[in-house]
Amino acid sequence: MFDSPLSASAYEILEVDPGVDDVELRRAYRLRLRQTHPDTGGDAAVFIQVQRAWELVGTAEGRAAYDRRTGVTHEAGSEWSGWRPPPTRTDTRPRARSYGHPGGWRRERYLTLIREWAGRGVEVPDPYDPALVRSAPRDLRRLLADALAEEATARTVSDLGMGYTVWHDVAAGADADDKLDHVVLGPSGLYGVMSEDFGGMVGFRRGEITGPSLGTRAPVTAALGRMRTVAKAARVKFGGAIIVLPDDDLSQAVTPLGTTRGVPVVVVRRSALAMVLRQGVPQARAIGGNELFDVRTRLQQTVRFV
Repeated sequence: MFDSPLSASAYEILEVDPGVDDVELRRAYRLRLRQTHPDTGGDAAVFIQVQRAWELVGTAEGRAAYDRRTGVTHEAGSEWSGWRPPPTRTDTRPRARSYGHPGGWRRERYLTLIREWAGRGVEVPDPYDPALVRSAPRDLRRLLADALAEEATARTVSDLGMGYTVWHDVAAGADADDKLDHVVLGPSGLYGVMSEDFGGMVGFRRGEITGPSLGTRAPVTAALGRMRTVAKAARVKFGGAIIVLPDDDLSQAVTPLGTTRGVPVVVVRRSALAMVLRQGVPQARAIGGNELFDVRTRLQQTVRFV
């Protein structure tokens, strides 16, 4: 909830300045509890956020750790690396076959634009400095948040083992931003997967994701369009579409959104993705035997990366 580059900080949720003393911080917490409690007409989702914020900064030790991690009192050499590229794997367990660079296009765009935003001639020794990231425009923070989401999905799919094949950052249009984040092939079916982070709780209406941070965007419609482009080029049929969101942004682990043109769509918490890929999306057709190898070959011959 508070680790995304797009999310509000614990202090913003509590509506206080990061420099307030402990007494004022506790007073603000109690006030926000009263304001947001569902029994008094408050928003249940915000009430939960207030409680979570207090868990992070309600003790001296927790507050100090949170401040270091988020750049409020950023210290050189901080060990927190949540926004940096993930470390190289060192274990030798069998992994899913993987092609492309998950989150690579958005990481590259972020690194270019954060330096442009800082200004010509300005040194940016650490483009992932939490204080720098928090102060950047939302569009830049969104690039980094989506890159992190794509990398997290890639790690989940990789851990499913050799029975799965995944293609990352798949081109699905003339514009590099019109890409399908992941194409996942396994025993449960062939899926188009989008890894998203909208920076807060979302809702649903008429088979689409809604929320205050989405504006006019229609992520499900966009994903299905990109899947059709890839399916036509490779002459394959997707069994389902999966939209992956941070756990705290969804009220339940798996939310089916119905079927569009024969393609079932589900929105899942990140922690539930492995289960969904193993068990399959409801109504999706499983793939096995020679067909699986045929689909993999067709995709391998036609997929292009951004």
